[in-house]
Amino acid sequence: MKKTKRVITILILSLSFILGACSLPGLSGAPESTIRIGTLNTTESQIMGQVVKQLIEHETDLEVVLVNNLGSSIVQHQAMLDKQVDIMATRYTGTDLSGALGMEPVNDPDEAMKIVQKEFKERWDQTWFDSYGFDNTYAFTVTKELAEKYGLEKVSDLADVADKMRFGVDNSWIHREGDGYQGFVKTYGFEFPKIYPMQIGLVYEALANDEMDVVLAYSSDGRIAAFNLKILEDDKKFFPPYDTSLVARNEVLREHPELEEILNKLVGTIDTSKMQKMNYEADGEKREPAVVAQKFLEEHHFFEGVE
Repeated sequence: MKKTKRVITILILSLSFILGACSLPGLSGAPESTIRIGTLNTTESQIMGQVVKQLIEHETDLEVVLVNNLGSSIVQHQAMLDKQVDIMATRYTGTDLSGALGMEPVNDPDEAMKIVQKEFKERWDQTWFDSYGFDNTYAFTVTKELAEKYGLEKVSDLADVADKMRFGVDNSWIHREGDGYQGFVKTYGFEFPKIYPMQIGLVYEALANDEMDVVLAYSSDGRIAAFNLKILEDDKKFFPPYDTSLVARNEVLREHPELEEILNKLVGTIDTSKMQKMNYEADGEKREPAVVAQKFLEEHHFFEGVE
């Protein structure tokens, strides 16, 4: 853990130098009436960035620009610290507990949320809003046919059949400390004899095509619903919570106090199943994130009541 913290510190210092030397594209000299929303290079983050952007534009006269494709949680955090981004559309409790905050994982979702909200306010004068309502954590996933065949509802149910299961997982998780494979074995008390490292984006089709029996997926990925897959309950609560929220710099909220009320309207409005469907609309049906976001806002009546 100490080595990991040193690596994170070095990365943040390096990025601070890079971002300080040259501003992110298109952001130099942005006027005070411009709100800059950062997104990661994921479909989910870009959809939520569009949701936030369109809602602010509808309810205020502020100009809103998106800073897309920030490559990692470290980059997005440094962009906020350097005031090159005002709001991050997607921050995840588990990621920032161990990353930005350098703290140990916390398995209780409510406690994890309290910690990040308190620490981000005290350390960096930022508001971590309550969750949109969905998380994006690792999830043991099988086909519904396999679940019915072996009576699989929770991860513990795999213990009796693990020896015949082909397990597909991204390579980084196998060697990851804490909530990686060795931690899983210690917590659940069984192993998979047949483990197949693969890119995380390939696990869904591998499962659907009967090339794997169990895969480690992301809980809000749209392909889970598209391929009619089943997430098994993490009954021993091994994986830390990755509840998703937006985070804003308090300096911007003080300059534009109307924003806090507007942003709070998104709290609790999207559960994991809904986010799966929205992600699939973009990835599977090839709709632009802006179109998916507009559809969500219209269906949930966010565009009503404001002239």
